[in-house]
Amino acid sequence: MEQQNPTKKEGRLTLILLLATLIAAFGSSFQYGYNVAAVNSPAELMKAFYNETYYERNNNYINEFSLTLLWSVSVSMFPFGGFIGSLMVGPLVNKLGRKGTLLFNNIFSIVPAILMGCSEVARSFEMIIVSRLLVGICAGLSSNVVPMYLGELAPKNLRGALGVVPQVFITIGILVAQIFGLRSLLANKEALKRLRGWDDVGSEMEEIWQEDEAEKAAGFISVLKLFSMRSLRWQVISIIILMGGQQLSGVNAIYYYADQIYLSAGVNDHDVQYVTVGTGAVNVLMTVCAVFVVELLGRRVLLLLGFSVCFTACCVLTAALALQDTISWMPYVSITCIISYVIGHALGPSPIPALLITEIFLQSSRPSAFMVGGSIHWLSNFTVGLIFPFIQVGLGPYSFIIFAVICLLTTVYIFQVVPETKAKTFMEINQIFTKMNKVSEVHPEKEELKDFPVSASGTNSSRGAC
Repeated sequence: MEQQNPTKKEGRLTLILLLATLIAAFGSSFQYGYNVAAVNSPAELMKAFYNETYYERNNNYINEFSLTLLWSVSVSMFPFGGFIGSLMVGPLVNKLGRKGTLLFNNIFSIVPAILMGCSEVARSFEMIIVSRLLVGICAGLSSNVVPMYLGELAPKNLRGALGVVPQVFITIGILVAQIFGLRSLLANKEALKRLRGWDDVGSEMEEIWQEDEAEKAAGFISVLKLFSMRSLRWQVISIIILMGGQQLSGVNAIYYYADQIYLSAGVNDHDVQYVTVGTGAVNVLMTVCAVFVVELLGRRVLLLLGFSVCFTACCVLTAALALQDTISWMPYVSITCIISYVIGHALGPSPIPALLITEIFLQSSRPSAFMVGGSIHWLSNFTVGLIFPFIQVGLGPYSFIIFAVICLLTTVYIFQVVPETKAKTFMEINQIFTKMNKVSEVHPEKEELKDFPVSASGTNSSRGAC
């Protein structure tokens, strides 16, 4: 039979693919976003509950420093749980699969909901802290497994857009929290036909076969092996920088402590809740925009644009906070800076790094890469959530200078190192990093693409004829 080389079709958004995306994102990413912001607006009420409970037990109230520390621990237990969840990604994904892990993850959603609901009746703020830890584990698993799952389901031309959808649901979860404050990997030809909506899936099956063969040749790559492989050096460094930059740029300082920030910016107490909800709405809107522009502008451009906007906003915000007592209109500048920061972060730094983990690692190293990226993400998140209140006390209006420096350094790294991955297959992206890592196309023993098969059109393949 003569070998056919049909023109590869552009993937389209079928009903099954749309449902898989929406269900995975809503069932997991929404909860992540909701729990990021759920403790912001009721913060004072919850602190009062902590104080009352402590008084009932000890006949005296908690001093101010201990209350701030206890509240910081309550807030930061969520990202610490996220760190633990990230460490569980590799073992669970390899044992249960992507879909199985997401189903198992529901345990870490249901149990903390029960604990949180019973905490007031039990008069136990410890139950709140434990529930924040458990729901953090839920978020740590979902924030890594959902982008991996959707990135592998999506056709090349929709990978970016669908990869941003989880971030859309995270922002919707944040917004809903603010408002309330006032299938496994499809790997056979028939499944792919249903997902794509046509019968001619030969060329894409070839790409999946190539990646699958590469995975079999390498086997599962552990985290330790990931760090020791020269062929993955720049991928690992890039993910560490991007995930660290994403969180250490201060985004969750804004969501955890939005009301306090707005109050310090001069917004009156009655209007703070409405400004916070407005900021959440802007966040959702701009993340939805990112779904439509990520395949138009590319990942690299959105990252550079986003971090640059965040850097500028942090610098101006610092000046505005320092001058708000001397110039009457400075609070409006502060609010504009925070909204500008949210816009910049929603366009690039928030949605793109997790998408890039899916794109720059192959299947054999992808779970471990998500463990590394997720661990950096949540440790950074934990650090910011725990120490930001004390930074505010110590540095006052100059708190955001630290975040500005991190945004600037991350922007420089992206400009110098991170390549564009738009409209490229996983194997094409891998070849870009092969050159960056200065390794041969066929890697030495124990490298990720050892014994990598030649494609169907190559001289060593007999798959072109039946």
